[in-house]
Amino acid sequence: MPLSEEELRLLEQMERALVEEDPKLASTLRGTSLQRAARRRAIISGVVFVAGIALLTTGVITSLAVVGIIGFVVMLLAATIAVASLRNPAPMTMPHPHLRETRHDGFGVVDGGRGHRPHRTRRPRPSGSFMERMEERWRRRREQGL
Repeated sequence: MPLSEEELRLLEQMERALVEEDPKLASTLRGTSLQRAARRRAIISGVVFVAGIALLTTGVITSLAVVGIIGFVVMLLAATIAVASLRNPAPMTMPHPHLRETRHDGFGVVDGGRGHRPHRTRRPRPSGSFMERMEERWRRRREQGL
């Protein structure tokens, strides 16, 4: 169930106060350590993947099917873990049941204290080719100074 505007406003005020009061805690909650852990997991998975390739080739060279199958399974598991950690930098097991990394685009400690983007109303879609729309978009950005 989405939060009401009043609840969002109160939550934003509490988050701002947290960032001002304890920036180190805010940095921890922001998830930078989670991203580092995910990157480390991906690198270790890459090394294990290479070891799986070595096992697979050893199994093929020595004609031992069991070694080749084990190498393939190791490669498969390592690739799965690497892809999962690169797609979702959250840890595979949560460090604390009450702490979780939030994933939203609004204001928050996760965003480093940046506010909401103003909600824009939808403009009617301009007719024309793809390139004409892209040129129009580029012209509007240059006029706005973005």
